[in-house]
Amino acid sequence: MPVFGHVLDSSSDTLVVELLRLAGLGKRIVFVSGNFNIVHPGHLRLLKFASDCGDFLVVGVSSDAPPATTIPAALRLEGIRAISLVNYAFILNEPPEAFISRLKPAAVVKGKEHEKQFNPEQQVVESYGGKLLFSSGEVRFSSMELLRSEYVEANFSTITKPLEFPMRHGFVLSDLKNQLLRLNGLRVLVIGDLIVDEYIECDPLGMSQEDPTIVVTPLENKRFVGGAAIVAAHAQGLGAAVKYFTVAGVDEPSRFASATLERYGVDSTIVPDESRPTTLKQRYRAGGKTLLRVSHLRQHDIRSDILKTILDALTPHVAKTDLIIFSDFNYGCLPQALVDEVVKLGRKHGVTMVADSQASSQVGDVSRFPGMRLLTPTEREARLALHDWNSGLVVVAEKLREKAQAENIVVTLGSEGLLIHAKNSVGVFTDRLPAMNTAPRDPAGAGDSFLTCASMALCAGIDIWQATYLAALAAACQVSRVGNTPLSQAELVSEINYP
Repeated sequence: MPVFGHVLDSSSDTLVVELLRLAGLGKRIVFVSGNFNIVHPGHLRLLKFASDCGDFLVVGVSSDAPPATTIPAALRLEGIRAISLVNYAFILNEPPEAFISRLKPAAVVKGKEHEKQFNPEQQVVESYGGKLLFSSGEVRFSSMELLRSEYVEANFSTITKPLEFPMRHGFVLSDLKNQLLRLNGLRVLVIGDLIVDEYIECDPLGMSQEDPTIVVTPLENKRFVGGAAIVAAHAQGLGAAVKYFTVAGVDEPSRFASATLERYGVDSTIVPDESRPTTLKQRYRAGGKTLLRVSHLRQHDIRSDILKTILDALTPHVAKTDLIIFSDFNYGCLPQALVDEVVKLGRKHGVTMVADSQASSQVGDVSRFPGMRLLTPTEREARLALHDWNSGLVVVAEKLREKAQAENIVVTLGSEGLLIHAKNSVGVFTDRLPAMNTAPRDPAGAGDSFLTCASMALCAGIDIWQATYLAALAAACQVSRVGNTPLSQAELVSEINYP
């Protein structure tokens, strides 16, 4: 992680002392220097190679004195500082070998083109036992910045907003911007499984010659909170004040999740459970596709003492809550006894309640959450709850609504969109909303973003048709980038305004 602060004069011993302090005792410092007029793929490969050669990467950006510099040093320094591989960057006001003689880095890295040339750094580095290395020039590192953009930049150009649905239900898209404002200040309580999602971006090297195995090399890891935790973060990002209750192991993924939720502004209560690791799902990806998923988890129900701890912690807040979201991944956080007690509390205080129970690679029953304002199963999850693999989809939705005593059922159908089965004072109506994102980058977060937005909209008094349309937009925005990043009202407004 970059640790930039006040830039010290490179010729001062104070900078050397500061770098040694920041790197830490026993850490291998790697040094790179250059003009960096325009940061191009070759620079990224060089810096990635250098970063892999040690523990703390220091980059010296040449001052404006050398004739080959065409852009002011301050701007060139800013460009290098924007690269997450770099731990510290500064303006180099002296020959590199002079600075190297004082810092004594474990390795100095230069481009491959310098390998057969005279290098003034060579003698200095050898004098204290360091190494002068030359970048491998491997082309796979040229895509690093492109990969990073997939995690943060939503691609609205792939989103298509169907206009016939709003016409059928008597609203226009511009109405939704005002409806979004009604989400501000909602008091939301989220309870459910905590998951940490790790994305490992890889470069495919080819097929093993020993056996039919695909061989990859990892380029970069990214971690996100997932499961019920991202539901809580979405709710916070959409304007709610959120309290989140869950269990997790006593381990590093739990600490990561806690720090991340705190950064998002979510008030979380994470009860430690030594009998399970924090659920960690790793996705190995290459070329924008997932090659392999590895899940580190336990699925047994929480113990009775942990159940009581969670219930005691959340009970005082229910009376001051507008919406309870059960986000169940069937990893043991929501045993039936806990669900029943929380539902009883919610009914007592007149709280709106919604639920989702995911069963993609495990067994679940969404009907075990009785009396919900909204259930959002996939078709498989709906049929699994009913043990019905033959009836038509509308029949399945109505059977589930009756069994679970739910007010609204939205069956999510992936690329086919949504089936909305909704009840009002006159009767039950069914409609279909097509999928809005024609080229999703990562469909994994669609259901959580849809559940959060639709639930908050219904709780705010928005009708089911506008609520589902708004939530479908939220899901379309979410799947347009890789990994779970909390939604914001500003993103949804941007998409509503997007032509």
